[in-house]
Amino acid sequence: MSNPYQLSHLDELEAESMFVLREVAAQFERPAILFSGGKDSIVVTHLAAKAFAPARIPMPLVHIDTGHNFPETIEFRDTLADRLGVQLIVGSVQDTIDGGRVREESGAQASRNRLQIATLLETIENGKYDACIGGARRDEEKARAKERFFSHRDDFGQWDPKNQRPELWNLFNGKHMPGENFRVFPLNNWTELDIWNYITREKIDLPSLYYAHERMCVIRDGVILAHSEYLPQREGETPQNMRIRFRTLGDLTITGAIESDADTLEKITAEVAATRVTERGGRVDDKRSETSMEDRKKEGYF
Repeated sequence: MSNPYQLSHLDELEAESMFVLREVAAQFERPAILFSGGKDSIVVTHLAAKAFAPARIPMPLVHIDTGHNFPETIEFRDTLADRLGVQLIVGSVQDTIDGGRVREESGAQASRNRLQIATLLETIENGKYDACIGGARRDEEKARAKERFFSHRDDFGQWDPKNQRPELWNLFNGKHMPGENFRVFPLNNWTELDIWNYITREKIDLPSLYYAHERMCVIRDGVILAHSEYLPQREGETPQNMRIRFRTLGDLTITGAIESDADTLEKITAEVAATRVTERGGRVDDKRSETSMEDRKKEGYF
């Protein structure tokens, strides 16, 4: 006879993440949720809404806008923040460029992905946020596999993977000196398949980009990229109409798509269960070098 009080796998993951979120609220004075508009940050926001119900989420959503985001992402972001009644803070990479604090990249490989590090650190400093909650998971990428739940950053916003605090028996040490902060990852133990199963169970709304749709694309170095005014064209590239969807969302110029007919949550979940390629396998920013993600994180990246 089954135990009616036994938690399912998703129940355990949900409880762990909500515990982490409540620990953040208890230990830090000015926490924030780093909101990208992607499925993982949406799940974190959903978990925060459940963790602090019936009150509103007691921290703002912080979005770093590269200026090259998908329009669908920005529309979804604004609608969600309005529906939840949560403060939305937007850091603009364009403002950082205009202020002369970073220089726009040029050439066929140009993107604003690395430039957003400066904007993120400025936004954290201006808001005096001592804990920034993100949706990263350990299964995404080898650098992220090194992360603790509470990831300490020094007063320059930098990450040292060899100088992190032990986390035993769900005890988290959030003590920090003035100017230091933490990045917190409540989804550390989730997999991509867990995320999709949870989205299905909770009936969580997502941007339409995650579902199969028709879009003009270019294929560059084996990666399908959305055709847009922000993507510098290479000689010989011809945009073509393709039926695609995105497994991860980021800057338009570096977010790879996959060909897919999965236009429902059930089809997406089945597709994810069958794939053997990581969701970040199509991210151009991760292909610049073997250590590109870790290098960016050491500089202050999400």
